[in-house]
Amino acid sequence: MNKNIKIKSYKIPPDFLKHSNINLKQYKTLYRQSIKKPGHFWATQAKKFISWFSPWKKISTGSLKKLNMRWFVGGKLNACYNCVDRHLETRTNQIAIIWQGDNPNDSKTITYGELYDKICRFANVLKDHGIKKGDRVCIYLPMIPEIIISMLACARIGAIHSVVFGGFSPESLKTRILDAECRLVITADESIRGGKYIPLKKNVDIAIKKCPKVHKVIVVKRTGNPITMHRKRDIWYHEAMMGVDAKCPPKKMDANDPLFILYTSGSTGNPKGVLHTIAGYMVYVTMSFKYIFDFHDGDIYWCTADLGWITGHSYLLYGPLANGGTTLLFEGVPNYPNFSRYWEIIDKYKVNIFYTAPTAIRALRHEGDKWVNKTSRKSLKLLGTVGEPINPDVWEWYYNVVGNAKCPIVDTWWQTETGGILISPLPGATPLKPGSAAWPFFGIVPEIVNDKGKVIKNNNPGRLVIKQSWPGFMKTIYGDRKRFVDTYFKEVPGRYLTGDGAYRDKDGYIWITGREDDVIKVSGHRIGTGEIESALLTVQQVSEAAVVAIPHEVKGQAIFAYVVTKSGAKSDALKKRLNAQVHRVIGPIANLEYVQFVKALPKTRSGKIMRRILRKIASSEFDDLGDTSTLADPSVVDTLIAERKKVSNEAKGRRQ
Repeated sequence: MNKNIKIKSYKIPPDFLKHSNINLKQYKTLYRQSIKKPGHFWATQAKKFISWFSPWKKISTGSLKKLNMRWFVGGKLNACYNCVDRHLETRTNQIAIIWQGDNPNDSKTITYGELYDKICRFANVLKDHGIKKGDRVCIYLPMIPEIIISMLACARIGAIHSVVFGGFSPESLKTRILDAECRLVITADESIRGGKYIPLKKNVDIAIKKCPKVHKVIVVKRTGNPITMHRKRDIWYHEAMMGVDAKCPPKKMDANDPLFILYTSGSTGNPKGVLHTIAGYMVYVTMSFKYIFDFHDGDIYWCTADLGWITGHSYLLYGPLANGGTTLLFEGVPNYPNFSRYWEIIDKYKVNIFYTAPTAIRALRHEGDKWVNKTSRKSLKLLGTVGEPINPDVWEWYYNVVGNAKCPIVDTWWQTETGGILISPLPGATPLKPGSAAWPFFGIVPEIVNDKGKVIKNNNPGRLVIKQSWPGFMKTIYGDRKRFVDTYFKEVPGRYLTGDGAYRDKDGYIWITGREDDVIKVSGHRIGTGEIESALLTVQQVSEAAVVAIPHEVKGQAIFAYVVTKSGAKSDALKKRLNAQVHRVIGPIANLEYVQFVKALPKTRSGKIMRRILRKIASSEFDDLGDTSTLADPSVVDTLIAERKKVSNEAKGRRQ
């Protein structure tokens, strides 16, 4: 986002203001309280939003400086109880989950009473197979109701769930199972997306060959196609559910016991296992869901995120169900069987709140207004975006065409590590600026700092840090305290270093400018450059590889790979092989948009690859490469520029 471009601001639609949960004056009062008296503020919210078995003895201890933060110390609760049990008295027959399958004809609803029954039964299945409090369970499932049942069954008995996105390869699955030391895997025979079948059980079989701690695999029958079942290890979900009791008391958990591990890619090394604890996470996501999405009783809410990502955890499952809401679970993709799919689902179920990624919005906008205009979308009252900054022009299309200029847009910024949304407009309180994440949520104190950690003035880009702790923040990186400290706190002590660049305008609105580290965000999915480069280096002809992000009209960012081959080989066949290997190791989401074969990479005298220069060249920004004085061989840059220009010219020639 170029801060010199004039952006039109939008007032909150008057009809929305009449019924919103919070107005501007209330926001300012509550925000001030949350910063100046955080103990009192969070105690009030915890009592209001969460049911406790035993009250806490202390609201919080520790600080970001000492990295020993704990929230609601001594309190006892259960996340599953807060999402299901406490609603049964008044909501037994209310729909908790609307499931829409990949095929438009496949759908079902599950009431809170039915959900309670299924969770209790599956919790007993897990216990029958030796799962107890503190054990890690890997969930590798499609977007079907059983994924929510599995997550909440784990939470009910105190097991720690680790959900792995169903699009990941066996190799990526294996890495995550091993790191979390999972004892059991829950999967399905296959998943279906866009009419295509993905062999989940087969992937699990490959992955756990090198996972000695996994002794049981529970398999949900999704498609019914033939699969291999290992007699002593594999269990059919539907068979196991028939032989267990429908009662399972929720485990009384300590406030700071772990709830889940969720993996997010880092710039170097293996993915990081972000660990969240129960009480702080539940208080934060339950409250933030209520206010940011302006949730009211009876609203139909749809978050399109996969449950393999933090957005699915916080704002598809835990936030909506803890508020007693109806959440829509969608198995498919936005363009199947046609480009009206999202809008048809909104009309079919009278969706009121819709939360999706800018990637999807860009892709659907690219297809034209006709697909939207075939539907009414009159039920919508609020739109949201998540995963990356949304371009102002795309924001305006979303607002005017999809929302008919009557639905506020909450452009939310947050991360796996933060647990919940940190910066966002509050509908009813915040005038809207297309492309800006707007203002901080309660308890959040963002700062923009320079490379030395000093706060910088408005309208100057810098590094986004968070000054003050909040309940939803991660506890640690599972099994790697040192990496937790080094990644997030070493460079700017006492502040959480988000890894994102940002600036604050004169009105106090925060604009996110993108990732500072070497994580690429493709269609909202974070992929570490280290993972991709490692995959490329397993191809025999490759001697070196460097991967950078470049802007992409639809995906937000795309992957650009520089590859040095051992014999100087370069061919379209080799490019296909490189892409196939990345797909095998990481998954199809890590698609190489461009591969440029080069003779050498720009390195400092200490041998560090200068990715900053590679990013500029990949984006054809040849005139602003910055300081190149530390390069061991500056002539490498001239060669790369010449090669990039040649490739670009050849591509232009083919298009003409």
